[in-house]
Amino acid sequence: MPCPFPGMDPYLEQPDLWLDFHNRLIAAICGELQPVLRPHYVAITEQRLYVVESERPTRPDVTVTQIAHSPLRSAHPSVVLTPDAPTAVFETAIDEIRETLVTIVEPRRNNRVITAIEVLSPDNKRPGPGRASYLQKREELLNSGANVVEIDLLRAGTATVHLSAERLQNLAAWNYLAVVSRKIPPRVEVYSMGQFDRLPRLGVPLAAADADVPLDLQRAFTRCWEEGPYPELLGYDEPPPGPMDAGLAAECQKIVAKAGAE
Repeated sequence: MPCPFPGMDPYLEQPDLWLDFHNRLIAAICGELQPVLRPHYVAITEQRLYVVESERPTRPDVTVTQIAHSPLRSAHPSVVLTPDAPTAVFETAIDEIRETLVTIVEPRRNNRVITAIEVLSPDNKRPGPGRASYLQKREELLNSGANVVEIDLLRAGTATVHLSAERLQNLAAWNYLAVVSRKIPPRVEVYSMGQFDRLPRLGVPLAAADADVPLDLQRAFTRCWEEGPYPELLGYDEPPPGPMDAGLAAECQKIVAKAGAE
């Protein structure tokens, strides 16, 4: 079954599916870029690691304390204070989260990173360690002189791309974004997409002396979809997950119904 939507499938915005989709899309992007990058550049995958502390509530234990008596007996028993039992006990665990990104490097110059391509995850778009780690990594890349391409195919969460809130507000209505932050010339290029738009063909910048290479995001998505388990796993009998206008959700269900009838 081909994807019923002409662009991004909103039903993929599910916590139990997104990680698989994210990693497959990263691999598909690498596959699309590799032939057009040779012989001077290569696309590789890297991982960004950050740590989160998770909590699991448990019932507190009631502790019985045995009082040690002195060998000298007193007519009045000693009073020993013991701590009150806590209201709740939380067992904490440290989880390592790894997020994959694509970097275009120049082998002839010690694998210098020329461009990084990020596909945003839900953790990048909500407050917490995932967003902080993402913003720090982006700042490091930009300060090092690298170009950064951000692909946001998530409707939920706060916009995290390298674009001011004012400029975001001035864009025409959009559901998804791709933002190219290039160093030479220094500028930010924005590709905004509606729910039923074909995903764009991006111009991916390289070193200053070289022309952009094209990244057909729709073709990468289709490749990811066809090689993935999504027709079998996605449930199209409900409205799409995440925030969506009721009219738009109804239109999505019409598209799914039409695809199923064909």
